[in-house]
Amino acid sequence: MGFIKKVFANDRLREMFRFVVTGGFSFLVDFGLMVFLVEIFHMNELLAAGISFTVSVIVNYLMCVFWVFDATQKSNVLTIIIFIFSSVIGLVLNELFMWILLELYVNYMVAKIISTILVMIWNYIAKRKAITLQNKK
Repeated sequence: MGFIKKVFANDRLREMFRFVVTGGFSFLVDFGLMVFLVEIFHMNELLAAGISFTVSVIVNYLMCVFWVFDATQKSNVLTIIIFIFSSVIGLVLNELFMWILLELYVNYMVAKIISTILVMIWNYIAKRKAITLQNKK
């Protein structure tokens, strides 16, 4: 138990833990909505993946601003613009990876999991930079 307290006493480790929880929740929103759109509405997998990714970005942004990176100001326009820009790049990467994997006849659900893992590193670096940029002013 002392190890756990020590880990959460470290601001960066606590932040990373919160980021992982936020990412996990955002993934559930992304994956769940994509499957729902494909299976219930028979939507094209790439279109469904784009819509679900966009919704999950909004959820992720709100959680990052209000919970993960809680030491930041909440209404910095530059931060929001950078966050959105990094998310658009994440969307492009997500769609690119999905398209490649679907062309290789990978099941769309497996393709989504692989795409999410590949985009996750970009998301952490870019979003952390976007959210904490204002602290360097």
